[in-house]
Amino acid sequence: MSNVGPVLELRNLTKDYPGHRALDGVSLEAPPGAFYALLGPSGCGKTTTLRLIAGFEPPTAGDIFLGGERINDRRPYERNVSTVFQNYALFPHLTVRGNVEYGLRRRGFDGLERRVREVLELVQLTGKDSRYPSEISGGERQRAALARSLVLAPDVLLLDEPLSALDPNLRKQVRAELKQLQRRVGITFLFVTHDQEEALSLSDRVAVMHRGRIEQIGAPEDVYLRPRTRFVASFLGAVNWLDGAGIRPEATRISRTAPAAGTRSLPATVERCVFLGNCLQVEARLATGQTVVAETSRLDGGFTAGESVHLWWRAADELLFPAEG
Repeated sequence: MSNVGPVLELRNLTKDYPGHRALDGVSLEAPPGAFYALLGPSGCGKTTTLRLIAGFEPPTAGDIFLGGERINDRRPYERNVSTVFQNYALFPHLTVRGNVEYGLRRRGFDGLERRVREVLELVQLTGKDSRYPSEISGGERQRAALARSLVLAPDVLLLDEPLSALDPNLRKQVRAELKQLQRRVGITFLFVTHDQEEALSLSDRVAVMHRGRIEQIGAPEDVYLRPRTRFVASFLGAVNWLDGAGIRPEATRISRTAPAAGTRSLPATVERCVFLGNCLQVEARLATGQTVVAETSRLDGGFTAGESVHLWWRAADELLFPAEG
């Protein structure tokens, strides 16, 4: 696809409800073919953003551009976007094929059979097309919902927490499939989630939202390793706050002997050591009474409650922030 400009652009988007501002000046640009995540806690405005883009609600202020054209006043069916809902919203009385071809039939699309067959093959539902939603698994229902949206060839596919209904193991499997699918179809995905692992593993760019605003936009590595605010740092993973600096547990080292010169260290006492499979999580108490968490390899051996240890880290691993008002 051409990189002549963003396929989707939001400019100072605001949404007010009685007594509550859900969105407060949200701006972003999603390039063609991107996997873009809106990440944040419940109530931060990410689903409201999706609803405004889809046309289910009007913005109070600001503009929405799709392919360079302002679409604020267009009805949902006049916007070339498609939505995969959290509960999939499949028609229970229609088969998988019936659900997938529903939108095409309403549009009077020529070549419907071929198009549906291609999309069912794309989402690996060939042979399941005659089954009803109640007769297929949760992962297959998710694929059917994706197929129903993809068959319409939208400019942007909106996904509202589409993995939340799946069990943890299936979520990881479908997550990998979703990433591969997006790469194959080349359509811009705008993915809403409160799960930081999903956002970091799936997306090319992440917009972290908080209280109706975007706190930071960047590549997954940037927002995790170089967060601009304490909220972004804390929401994307655990942080030890030491003298105003943030140190992630995986960057917090622990040893029985004093660390080498040039590092920063504090004496501590081990409170407990938890086996997590791929690592050990050690909780240690500083002289101030503060608890600090360090992650270490299980291959290095464990620590015992009551042991005196040194917690240390490199200055380069500190997360530093300006004073926040």
